[in-house]
Amino acid sequence: MLVWLCLNPSTPASPRELIIRDLEGRTSNLVLEEDRITLGRSTQCQLAYPDDVGLSRQHLALTRAGEQWTVEDLGSKNGTLLNGEPLKGAKPFNLGDRIAAGHLTIEFVGAAQTPAQNTVVFVESQDSQTATTLIANLDGVLGGPSGGVEDQNKTAVMTGNPQTWALIRAGRELAGHRPLNELFEVIMDLSMEAVMAGRGVLMTVEGNELKVRAARGAGFHISSTVRDRVLREKTSILVRDAQMDQNLKGHMSIVDQKVRSILAVPLQTNDQVIGLIYLDQPNHIRDFSREDLNLLTVMANVAAIRIEHARLNEIEAVERAMQKEMEQAAQIQQRLFPADAPKADGVDIAARAVPARHCGGDYYDFIRFPDGKIAMMVGDVAGKGMPASLLMSSLQARVHVLFEDSHEIGEKIGKLNKATCGNCPDNRFITFFFGVYDPTTGEIVYTSAGHNPPVLVRATGGYELLTGGSVMLGILSMAKYDEYRAKLEPGDVLVMFSDGVTEAPNPNDEEYGEDRLATLVAELSARPAKEIVDAIHSSVHEFTEGAPPADDITVVVCRRI
Repeated sequence: MLVWLCLNPSTPASPRELIIRDLEGRTSNLVLEEDRITLGRSTQCQLAYPDDVGLSRQHLALTRAGEQWTVEDLGSKNGTLLNGEPLKGAKPFNLGDRIAAGHLTIEFVGAAQTPAQNTVVFVESQDSQTATTLIANLDGVLGGPSGGVEDQNKTAVMTGNPQTWALIRAGRELAGHRPLNELFEVIMDLSMEAVMAGRGVLMTVEGNELKVRAARGAGFHISSTVRDRVLREKTSILVRDAQMDQNLKGHMSIVDQKVRSILAVPLQTNDQVIGLIYLDQPNHIRDFSREDLNLLTVMANVAAIRIEHARLNEIEAVERAMQKEMEQAAQIQQRLFPADAPKADGVDIAARAVPARHCGGDYYDFIRFPDGKIAMMVGDVAGKGMPASLLMSSLQARVHVLFEDSHEIGEKIGKLNKATCGNCPDNRFITFFFGVYDPTTGEIVYTSAGHNPPVLVRATGGYELLTGGSVMLGILSMAKYDEYRAKLEPGDVLVMFSDGVTEAPNPNDEEYGEDRLATLVAELSARPAKEIVDAIHSSVHEFTEGAPPADDITVVVCRRI
């Protein structure tokens, strides 16, 4: 992210303001009425940009003392530049200085000036036609290399030359929207026709290699010296007579093919070379000229820019398609979560999962058994995005196959682990908590596969962690999982969660933690389970000061009434 701040001269008495422009060119104004302005991702900053990950939460500060302003970098991760130099500590911010810190552009100016009302004045004139007045239209100018322009007295004035016409035609041909493969062919034809070449080839740089994209002719033997000078030195090369050139006449391929004149130019966009165009004359039809070299150099630059635009368009099209697929995948994943929590006398259950990306690796689910007991589970697949969501979907399917009743949950989790080990990649694993709750007694029988211990907040005060269990799913196929028991008394609240809750960091890199979670739940223990779930999500968001979540956040609340 790049932020420019520019201080322009204005009288001390005039009001000062910031003109803020974002990456898309939108502007907003901020009148400087305070003596200190902070900028960063944190919502506590006067200039807050929570979605700009290039900024630190507290990035920089502008401070006024009398008429003097200073700028200070607040220990930002990506740093700040003052007039192109790294900013260390606080420095004077004087008229005309510039600060760089992100994608925003912020100008420090005086009072807005009203534009002059007489910038443009139209005056009446007679519609006279004289010999000094020439009239042209686009069709006439672009009619061909021999097209003409006529004045009102029908005096013909011929314009242009073959080079000018070649550039005009290239501009028109390359202005349309063509796929890359077709674009390469068009550029090749335009280059050949512009300088009347006998053969030619267009190549682009792909990694460490040159890939042929279009060719007219075959059997090209190009000097590595010519290639390297074009690509590395960004130089256009004309060899009028290759048979006489000291660097080329020793190459038998050049001699055998009777190559006389050679043109090689870079496909260059600004400072980057993305390929080259090579043309030659196998026979002495005509030698290439300085005008040909200049013309092809300019055409190659235009072509290179058009190629890059076409590439970006294709990349954007692929990204849009991927974005749409991810959104659809996220919708499918959301439908895998239970539409409603199970209901039973004496218990109130609610849950909610929020992925850090479109698709997440967190999992929660419920199973209502015939004997009235309720299975509650929370899982967390290592990683995020589509791979994690696919493993999560696979986990859900296996759980519903294995758990047909509420008995022997430790043994069934062992079978689930074996199946996961056989299908889980080496760099993936799943933490999992599974508990069977009896609404009539308040007892929960549970086991854990390396998952965060749920927090049991007591109505009488304090809280407990439901510890116990074995290794994560997908690590050790022979792992054993024991069963543990706990009991919820009336008014107790059990909170199952993923590590995106307790490990969420604030700007000082402090974690949310179990203590803060238990304190919040204790304060809300009399509220419905859904309100407790929503309050936990809101509390984590406030704790991180609105920063994008680093991990999926899942909360399941079971409250005994």
